[in-house]
Amino acid sequence: MGRRPGATIPCVIATQLPVPLAVRVQLGHAAVQSVVDAVGARALHVKGYALDESLRWPGRVGTDVDVLVHPADVSAVLDGLARAGWRRQTSFETGSAFEHAATWVHEDFGYVDVHRFYPGLGDDPVRAFDAVWAERGSTELGGVACPVPSLDAQVLMVLLHAGRSQPSPRTQRDIAQVWEAADPARQASVRRLVDRLGAHVGFAAAVGGLDDYRDRPDYDLWRVSLRGGTRVEEWRARMRAARTLRARVRLVLRALLVNTDHLAAVLNREPTRAEVIGEFFRRGRRVLAEERAARKTAS
Repeated sequence: MGRRPGATIPCVIATQLPVPLAVRVQLGHAAVQSVVDAVGARALHVKGYALDESLRWPGRVGTDVDVLVHPADVSAVLDGLARAGWRRQTSFETGSAFEHAATWVHEDFGYVDVHRFYPGLGDDPVRAFDAVWAERGSTELGGVACPVPSLDAQVLMVLLHAGRSQPSPRTQRDIAQVWEAADPARQASVRRLVDRLGAHVGFAAAVGGLDDYRDRPDYDLWRVSLRGGTRVEEWRARMRAARTLRARVRLVLRALLVNTDHLAAVLNREPTRAEVIGEFFRRGRRVLAEERAARKTAS
């Protein structure tokens, strides 16, 4: 049927509705797994929506993707992410005091934290990954089968994450859900896994008894992460936890530099040279102010 003279043509305006965060994150898991599969790597999806439902309290949601990658496969996964349209936001060295994860971001899928090791999961990243990988399960995320740790390992990894985070309602609820509500058999099984992996320090940071491990090189790093401290205290803890002289020298040199990844995130763009120089001096003033405040509190 033809259009009547003078009749208007209906105009349909396509409105792009926002994708719910839960959907976006789960599609992010699927997208990351597709990269992992394409490069033939080994990766375990941890935390967030990868957690077993029994370990999630009502209302607990994931905000990004977390994957633990076999140390030998990290470079291949990062190269694959770059080819698939992801871009690096922070490096391993600038991501945290533990230097364990690099953050990448995708225009459609959001953020992924690529872990080259999991803090507290034993002293040998390869041995720890292999042990957890050997007992892995699988869950569907975004329509894709994604490898996940066993239930015991999931409990332990939630606790280790809580153990290096300053107390908050979220971390307290996590500990209550995965540990305090667990039956004695589950707790005993998790403790056996702690013994097998040598994950005692991080485990104690979460459930109590951290000060029993004062003699451990990484004790101060867990203490500062859990209880807080000045920047100087954090860098001293990182120095003590470093395993080699070369690592300590590298830390000393990096302590003098501005974290340009963090500055770029604050500015939402790459900082200029002048801004980096300005941040260098501002950071020095903040460090001195923190130390004065800490000494005043101590006295």
